[in-house]
Amino acid sequence: MFEDIPVDVGVIYEGERIRWAEAHMELGGPRVDKKFELVRAKPMEEVEDGKITIIGPDIKDMEKRSYPIGIYIEVAGKEVEEELEGVIERRIHEYCNYIEGLMHVNQRYDVWLRLSEKSFKKGLNSFRIIGKVLYRLFKSELPFIEKLQITFITDPKKVDEMYEMAMKVYEARDARARGLRDEDVEEFYGCNLCQSFAPTHTCVITPQRYANCGAISWFDGRAAARVDPKGPIFRIPKGECLDPIKGEYTGANESVKKNTMGEITRVWLYTAFGYPHTSCGCFEAVAFYIPEVDGLGIVHRGYKGKTVNGLTFSVLADSTAGGRQVDGFHGISFEYMRSPKFLQADGGWRRIVWMPESAKERVKDFIPKDVVDKIATEKDATTIEELKAFLKEKGHPVVERWKEKPEEIKVAEKVEEAAVAEAPAEAEAVITAPALTAVPAAGGFKIILKNAKIHAKRLRIIKKE
Repeated sequence: MFEDIPVDVGVIYEGERIRWAEAHMELGGPRVDKKFELVRAKPMEEVEDGKITIIGPDIKDMEKRSYPIGIYIEVAGKEVEEELEGVIERRIHEYCNYIEGLMHVNQRYDVWLRLSEKSFKKGLNSFRIIGKVLYRLFKSELPFIEKLQITFITDPKKVDEMYEMAMKVYEARDARARGLRDEDVEEFYGCNLCQSFAPTHTCVITPQRYANCGAISWFDGRAAARVDPKGPIFRIPKGECLDPIKGEYTGANESVKKNTMGEITRVWLYTAFGYPHTSCGCFEAVAFYIPEVDGLGIVHRGYKGKTVNGLTFSVLADSTAGGRQVDGFHGISFEYMRSPKFLQADGGWRRIVWMPESAKERVKDFIPKDVVDKIATEKDATTIEELKAFLKEKGHPVVERWKEKPEEIKVAEKVEEAAVAEAPAEAEAVITAPALTAVPAAGGFKIILKNAKIHAKRLRIIKKE
């Protein structure tokens, strides 16, 4: 099927990473403000099957730098409907990664592609070649698509114009999914599209918890499982609800265990602690624990500065990516932030203490009115000390959690006390916390152990006089 393509095409290239030193150029990514990929369902007469259009410079005309990119695909067919647009759109990620030397990560308005210099020299020098591969894969793997045409846009003005339209389409899709509750359905949906990059990651998609990438809703999952029952998006029987606050369901547990080869055995859908949902690397934002204030911060992919604890998005993303369950680090989508179930076991928005102003503006209407002005942004706090002062001044709900502790919050003490209370006198105590803070009595330095698990035969808690 790909004899006329100058590079190999196959699943063996999924997960291939192209470093900047090896790259010929890149499309989208963090250095470019406007980029998108969009699929629209159209009437049969409006789609010219197999047509590939390039608006702007082609690959052969590009230098080693970052370019804006828009990938616009129009599809038609008797079974093609608007509900399938997001499902087809997400397959762009999978099919691009089949191409030797082409890396595709992220989704929607965060799309990022890199082409290796090696594949360029082999002859992969035009979007028409990429278009041919995408066309053949879509038509062979999703046979309900009868006609398909692809437009690659690299002209900055056209990308800007189409970007605004794409954002409206994304918002309309997301709004359609709001209102349905997890309690109202008998099944959830799973997605394994990102397992080429993170083999132990699998998404559990519910009406009130979007896929981490923000591209697949519960309705998208239902449509995908119906038209492609053997595909990477599949039905999960919900099963018994074991904990309605943390969001633990027997069906979700069975699904993650099966789809991660036993690496992950439990998942709590509505918390960043204990058994948090795994993350690949395509998430839109990260929720991260700030032990000094016993609260959670949020940073999104588009934020280029440092967070209040001095870390960048990329550093925090590395702390939760790769299909791991890491206490206090949680990959999330913007649509999940709009959900009533958003981190409800942790306190929801009443536990969020910091986020970039641009992210806050996007979800402002979904934050409780009595909390929204009490969440700091980079304009209010750039250090932990500034954050503490802001939270106190505004009377943030998280300050109530400090009352039983001195100025320095001692998370370790709180966890230790709980462990001793639950353990028999001679039993081995196991202490696990997202961060353990040890503060010396006479000043000096503070030690924070993150993701610590401490084993002790006996633990004594001595009250300070």
